[in-house]
Amino acid sequence: MRTKRTKAPPGQARIEYLKVQNFRALREVEFKELTPLTVLLGPNGSGKSTVFDVFAFLAECFELGLRRAWDKRGRAKELKTRGGDGPVTIEIKYREPGFPLITYHLSVDERRGGPVVVEEWLHWKRGSYGAPFRFLDYREGEGQAISGEQPDDRDKRVNVPLSSADLLAVNALGQFAEHPRVAALRKFITGWYVSYLSADSARGQPEAGPQERMTRTGDNLANVIQFLAEQHGDRLEQIFNVLRRRVPRIERVLAETMPDGRLLLQIKDAPFSHPVLAKFASDGTLKMLAYLVLLYDPTPPPFIGIEEPENFLHPRLLPELAEECRAASERTQLLVTTHSPFFLNGLRPDEVRVLWRNEQGYTQTRRAADLPGVGEFVEHGALLGHLWMEGQLGVGDPLVNQGAPSRPQRRR
Repeated sequence: MRTKRTKAPPGQARIEYLKVQNFRALREVEFKELTPLTVLLGPNGSGKSTVFDVFAFLAECFELGLRRAWDKRGRAKELKTRGGDGPVTIEIKYREPGFPLITYHLSVDERRGGPVVVEEWLHWKRGSYGAPFRFLDYREGEGQAISGEQPDDRDKRVNVPLSSADLLAVNALGQFAEHPRVAALRKFITGWYVSYLSADSARGQPEAGPQERMTRTGDNLANVIQFLAEQHGDRLEQIFNVLRRRVPRIERVLAETMPDGRLLLQIKDAPFSHPVLAKFASDGTLKMLAYLVLLYDPTPPPFIGIEEPENFLHPRLLPELAEECRAASERTQLLVTTHSPFFLNGLRPDEVRVLWRNEQGYTQTRRAADLPGVGEFVEHGALLGHLWMEGQLGVGDPLVNQGAPSRPQRRR
């Protein structure tokens, strides 16, 4: 089964390929033909959260710097694959609207207790023939970049040494107008939203003031609701309408400024005249509200990562949440990890990647659409969640089946 390519929204890039080497259990893993909505499925310890963290690591390298992202994960001792050789390598292929497929390659190793960018490059293939053209090429702080809107070998080569071998060339050169393609990648990655939403964080009382984007933990949820109320009232009402259908008796959510300057999030139940403080609301209500705010964002980030959205939510709400994720993927790209068969029931086989660990302990992956028999079952009305629980995806029972996905059994 081939994946139908979905065009990126105007101005939005799409990741079509990911390759990871020597990143914890990801000794060598490839994800080809990534869909706008990609969901990772597998037993505990199969590597789903590690793949999720690859995106978080890359985003933090651009936002906080390589050294902080590296140290945060325990440096080479904890980050590099046990028994593996060579640097940690991340390679993505992405497509900006109107441009050829671009490959970004980053290899990082450790020397004298600190990270070093062993290799970092960008290339593309603008025509149907010939080798890809590398328009950024750096090693340990030394290298060159080609300037221009559509760089080729006739454009000016710029040699700009970096002040340290742990700096990313894309992050440094992407701040200059003469490197628009490099700048576009920097803007793309720094705009990623890799979430670790927490209901407890959403219960906080932040300082008042509208904020356009939620933090990764959701501790400024009240600020974002304030922003939507002031700038996008119709979109906020749409969020409330969905929330009313999902959570019985919810009327609306209020963000009010207190005398001390903090913002108080309150939830109004339909039968009662006074709202309830968010700190007394259920975890499920706050998580659903946070997901809806994220997915209905008027100007969403170019990439969104959500880990295990089923936590604290009623199972019957999950197929609809999966549909909302797919609808949001028309405006952004989503990566989701899950253990929920109910969430899977709202998905297509080409959107799901099954992960497992081989006998050596390294993560492997295949598309659900490529597993024998799965496509036929789905064409005859079977749902992916049911197939998974029946063991048809090869990881239905993680306590018994620890190997690769096997041929599905005939359903009766």
